[in-house]
Amino acid sequence: MRQAGSGGVRSGRRPVRRVVSLVPSLTEAVAESAPELLVGVTDWCSHPVGLAAPRIGGTKNPRVAEIVRLAPDLVLANEEENRAPDLDALRAAGLRVRETRVRSLPEAFAELDSVLTADCGLPRPGWLDEAESAWAALPGAGPRRSVAAVAPVWRRPWIVLGRDTFAGDLLHRLGVRNQWAEEEERYPRIALDRLLAARPELVVLPDEPYRFTASDGPEAFPGVPSALVSGRHLTWYGPSLAEAPAVLGEQLAAARVR
Repeated sequence: MRQAGSGGVRSGRRPVRRVVSLVPSLTEAVAESAPELLVGVTDWCSHPVGLAAPRIGGTKNPRVAEIVRLAPDLVLANEEENRAPDLDALRAAGLRVRETRVRSLPEAFAELDSVLTADCGLPRPGWLDEAESAWAALPGAGPRRSVAAVAPVWRRPWIVLGRDTFAGDLLHRLGVRNQWAEEEERYPRIALDRLLAARPELVVLPDEPYRFTASDGPEAFPGVPSALVSGRHLTWYGPSLAEAPAVLGEQLAAARVR
């Protein structure tokens, strides 16, 4: 859904006409409104399909010198997706880096609005309003029983969602209680025997960052219902948020009725 306009002027700053995005979800967010702004994106920026912007490496290993040569007005980054040394190098080269912080759904909505309207000078997109409405329509706190779950994001070693994560907040709003939400680390490494000893009622297995499949993941949790879910809808903060409640809700519900 493309919105009118392609980069405005803010007081004291030149117009943003050239953007490098180091975050796949922010790439999609900008591309839905003004794809012509994107002059560089990561190898992991897979949406929207057919995005033609030049690739500048991965989120953890961007080619800094190449980004500098692209002379962007703005580099979009995230505290979790990107490494501080790379962002420091970009700043040292004189580039403006906007580092987002997203650990909850409200933070995602606030950062998206700020990046698109204040930083890029774009009109607020309709999909952002649709996403806020979709999540607001979910049942609120009340007698609904939550399901105790473990949500791995990697194996060999097993790494799971811990405290203070965006994906964990989404699962909470969908009636899933993360058994490891009180861990000191945000993404703790937990041995499989400990995960099983916690007696989860559900294991949530996204297809990214680790690509869990029906034959790679569920077998480690015998007797526990497994929900194979869309990693893009669980971990991306962008246009996918508008359909995420329905997509994830259906995938979670399907696992519980098997």
